[in-house]
Amino acid sequence: MLTIGELASSAGVTVRAVRHYHAKGLLPEPGRDHSGYRRYDAGAVVELIRIRTLAEAGVPLSRVRELLQAGEEEFAAAVTDIDKRLRAEIRQRRRHRERIARLTSGDGLVLPPEVVGILDRLRAHGVDERIVEVERDGWILLAAHSPERLTEWAARKREQLTDPPLIDFYLTLGQALDRAGDDPELVELADKLAVYITRMADERNDAYVGDTEVTPPFAALMDALAFDSAPPARRLIELLRTRGWTGWTKLERVAPDAAVHPGRELGPG
Repeated sequence: MLTIGELASSAGVTVRAVRHYHAKGLLPEPGRDHSGYRRYDAGAVVELIRIRTLAEAGVPLSRVRELLQAGEEEFAAAVTDIDKRLRAEIRQRRRHRERIARLTSGDGLVLPPEVVGILDRLRAHGVDERIVEVERDGWILLAAHSPERLTEWAARKREQLTDPPLIDFYLTLGQALDRAGDDPELVELADKLAVYITRMADERNDAYVGDTEVTPPFAALMDALAFDSAPPARRLIELLRTRGWTGWTKLERVAPDAAVHPGRELGPG
């Protein structure tokens, strides 16, 4: 007869593991001898080895008892099911490892390559990093809100970034980040932006410069992100309204009578 320590050593587990299996009801606790100690026979060693083997194979303890009592066919079916679950977990862990590996790429952790390429292009043009960060966070929101349209929006953005006036706008906006709201340079920037928006809208359509399918609440969220990160953006919205456009994320034309009232309350579009 064996003590609990001898039992654990014989089965290749710890005493703590034996007590854990007792608590889970997987390994019956024997009675105590006249000295008050529990004694285990060879059958307990065999049973403990079976439990250990199943646990090490990845079988949840909640199913170990079921397998220990199963017949041959039932055991095979249960093992197949467990193997299927383990394969799914392996695939999930592989995906987790891939995402962890992408941590070193920064933007690539939460954004697809086509969007990361857009951010890299902005940096290559010398756009202020604060502007790039606003763009990045905006794309993160877009990816969560409408993942099915991300490829379409990214393709449109890449095309727009081939237009020098838009790059010039980004560069000028970066220079204006630390300026006061009444800085004359913001007026010049608003002029440039209004000319660019109007030209692109006339050549393509209004949706090309401001996607009309973006809901007002989501556009307001995106606008708040831009305003908080780049305060001059709010002043630009006011200036753009006097030039026939309103909104930031969701750009829309305004009627001529609205354009001459810059004090009117602004909305997301």
